[in-house]
Amino acid sequence: MIDFHHTLYLCWYLSPPWCQEIPLVEVNLLEKVYICTTRTFGYCCGIRWEQDRWIYAVICNEDIIYTTEHQIIGTGEMQLATQELPAFVLGDRVMLRSDDQWTKQRIVLGIYLLNKSWFYYVESMPPALKETTSLNDRLAFVPQKNLVRVLF
Repeated sequence: MIDFHHTLYLCWYLSPPWCQEIPLVEVNLLEKVYICTTRTFGYCCGIRWEQDRWIYAVICNEDIIYTTEHQIIGTGEMQLATQELPAFVLGDRVMLRSDDQWTKQRIVLGIYLLNKSWFYYVESMPPALKETTSLNDRLAFVPQKNLVRVLF
């Protein structure tokens, strides 16, 4: 007999929260955007999956504004990147460089540029069978150096 609870616990990372196909993003990282609510321009410095949609982090006048696709308009103009581009993209499978006993594979659910370094949101623990925690409670903010790409 198959222990479904144990199987779910070991394989939860294979089921991204957006189901089959990853939804398209409205703007790209480092793209100049117009923020409708504040009527200002800024640059997209992060994207994260939250509450069944993408949330965009936009740096504007040294502040970071979090917004949805309905509140921003991409200009198509990219910021000249003096730093490296991110090593991983949204939806990539990665492994944590750690020595825990459970599976280390994760899916990239968010990317942020912070102090000229790339950071990624990945789930740090499996979902509970009874939803007592949200996806946001289960996410870890991980520097690029702590992740390795999974080839399949």
